[in-house]
Amino acid sequence: MTGKELREALRSGRRVYGTAITSQAPRWPEAVREIGVDFVFIDTEHIPIDRYQLSWMCQTYRAMGFPPLVRIPSPDPYLACQVIDGGACSAISPYLETPEEAVILRGAVKFRPLKGKRLDNILHGREELEPELSAFLAKVNANNLLILNIESTPAIAALDDILDVPDVDAVLIGPHDLSCNVGVPEQFTHPRFIEAATAILHKARARNIGAGIHFSGGLQLDAFWAREGMNLIIHSSDIAAFNQGVRRDLREFREALGDVSSPGAGPGGPVV
Repeated sequence: MTGKELREALRSGRRVYGTAITSQAPRWPEAVREIGVDFVFIDTEHIPIDRYQLSWMCQTYRAMGFPPLVRIPSPDPYLACQVIDGGACSAISPYLETPEEAVILRGAVKFRPLKGKRLDNILHGREELEPELSAFLAKVNANNLLILNIESTPAIAALDDILDVPDVDAVLIGPHDLSCNVGVPEQFTHPRFIEAATAILHKARARNIGAGIHFSGGLQLDAFWAREGMNLIIHSSDIAAFNQGVRRDLREFREALGDVSSPGAGPGGPVV
């Protein structure tokens, strides 16, 4: 799948499936190929991945047909251009809360390599693109997606104006931050959290904009929101899948052999 195909799927309402990748191990892309994803999500907000490693990951997954969606640490247009230059198909800014932040990110993702005053004038309708330049920008940015991270009550309050910014392809809910922002930390089935996430979902889908949410684990939560209309599905991560899978296997293995954890030992602790 190309970035353009991913964008068309999201806008049409079709579900696309991915997972979060943190490992830079050389054998990892081949393992990812075998699990049947449509795209990969790479988080540089919380995960320490340097520029060289990130570009290697993006170029590799993109060449394999898995558009890499990269979350950057802040709504910085120069940082967004940097990750797009490195091979990402999207530069997702965390805690985006204003239409102007969305406009700035749009400029970096959809109008690259334009920057500075000329770009600002174009984004705000004070100048028009020459036909030749317009065609060039459309071509070089054809596989880029404008995805906005919505994870706060101020963002929800401004969401109509944010989604009115042209070229928004999808919104991505950060459930941990959103739950904290609405006052119910990590209570993902709390009515207050569900109300906030549902408001984001409905407003996005009403405009034919894709919508997603990323839980580090929990198939039931993923399935619930997919049935509600979320179509940018980021299931788990390589770290979470390893932790949950091996922990489950070892627990079942110990029980089958009659071993039990010593008092106070956590999963994987000493056995007697």
